[in-house]
Amino acid sequence: MSMNLPTPIARYIEANARLDIDGMLKPFLRDAVFIDNGKRFTGEAAIRQLFEEEVIPVKAIFTPDTVRDEGGDVVVEGPAHGDFPGSPLRFTYRFTLANGAIKMLETTV
Repeated sequence: MSMNLPTPIARYIEANARLDIDGMLKPFLRDAVFIDNGKRFTGEAAIRQLFEEEVIPVKAIFTPDTVRDEGGDVVVEGPAHGDFPGSPLRFTYRFTLANGAIKMLETTV
């Protein structure tokens, strides 16, 4: 990946490109929060279920093209491609990191 992303974010995006659920989960803290267009998923089991039900079936792969620091969060933007209506859609991913891992991820279209 040519962008200079913090390691946990780069690992998440690389695993997403392979549609690897275990790899996508690995950079998250066990009690992390994932907010997907307003729906909140807390903890590893809930985030896994989100990936299993809403990411993998439609082969949603996020390809970032911009990154910036915003108030201590890392904001990454880019298109997501997959087998879903409107693909590709442009997403904003807001990552909050703690202890070398993803503490929170909020995605919006």
